[in-house]
Amino acid sequence: APAFMALLVSVLAAVPTRVQSMGVCYGMMGNNLPPPSEVIQLYKSNRIGRLRLYDPNHGALNSLRGSNIEVILGLQNGWKKHIASGMEHARWWVQKEVKDFWPDVKIDYIQGGNEIPPVTGTSSLTSFQVPALVGEAGLGNDIKVSTSVDMTLIGNSYPPSQGSFRNDVRWFTDPIVGFQASNGAPLLVNVYPYFSYSGNPGQISLPYALFTAPNAVVQDGRQYRNLFDAMLDSVYAAMTAGGGQWVGIVVSESGWPSAGYHGTAYNLIQHVKEG
Repeated sequence: APAFMALLVSVLAAVPTRVQSMGVCYGMMGNNLPPPSEVIQLYKSNRIGRLRLYDPNHGALNSLRGSNIEVILGLQNGWKKHIASGMEHARWWVQKEVKDFWPDVKIDYIQGGNEIPPVTGTSSLTSFQVPALVGEAGLGNDIKVSTSVDMTLIGNSYPPSQGSFRNDVRWFTDPIVGFQASNGAPLLVNVYPYFSYSGNPGQISLPYALFTAPNAVVQDGRQYRNLFDAMLDSVYAAMTAGGGQWVGIVVSESGWPSAGYHGTAYNLIQHVKEG
């Protein structure tokens, strides 16, 4: 499988055209990896101010102390059932993995699960999703709790203004969107134009996916010159239909294979800087 340059983009709540900050995801699924201290130093030397950590790796968390790097801290999918089974388990996890490092580590969000599919795979975890999110939320307004979903939950994404969640997953998405709305927290969404293009090369033009289209490709109230914006707006539309019109989005992953499309991650970064 190709390696990916995984980026995260924080979008201000309810203002889809403004971007708060950008960062890089810190993945550890590989061999011969440098120690966390070297990785965090790399973030510092390149002035990367945001980081997504997929699980509470103590080496990384200790290296982040005093760095002022804003962190999305992941709760592993396998822990969700345990956390949701009782408040004492949630409090233990929050103490051991969060409070023991915060505020020396600037944790902005706890990400309760990543791309848990509601109908396949680890679907047995979905009934614990919202209770686990609630159980983890014990830090007031200092740290927000969310979960990371992917675009497979979107049933219709074209045109973007008609974006909607699949009917067979509304029982799963609506409570999550409602939880985010009631707690003033954003939804984390993994947005990969690469996968949309590679799955539909006959319907999606490569320039549209790579931020290089010279003119608007889709017109739907606004002009879309790239697939990333269209996908993002389709999620906003889907959340609005589910009562989450004031819920913001953090794009918790995006990227392209690092073995090809060398300029694409740069194109995304430059585009997002424009707002």
